[in-house]
Amino acid sequence: MDEKYAELLEYVKANGRVCPQPILWNRLWEMLPGRHRVREAWEPAPPLILAAWWDTPHLLKYLRFLEHLEWAYSHGRIDDVDAYLRALPESDWHHFADG
Repeated sequence: MDEKYAELLEYVKANGRVCPQPILWNRLWEMLPGRHRVREAWEPAPPLILAAWWDTPHLLKYLRFLEHLEWAYSHGRIDDVDAYLRALPESDWHHFADG
């Protein structure tokens, strides 16, 4: 695992972060290169926002967010994603402690 990717994983885990708030998470997903449809689904799967936001437990949101980070890493966009996420103020993150 690349050092920058490992450091980003540590950063996003800090303060009990789950994922960026919905609109910002969607922007991150739109940054991912190579997104494509596989029948009726997307690869990688889209963020759990809109109606899914309210019905999805924090852990599943967190795991989906980590999938997006892995996709960014494996497709050479980790630097852009790292810069984007580190620029978000703490208030733009959803946390495990949030309702």
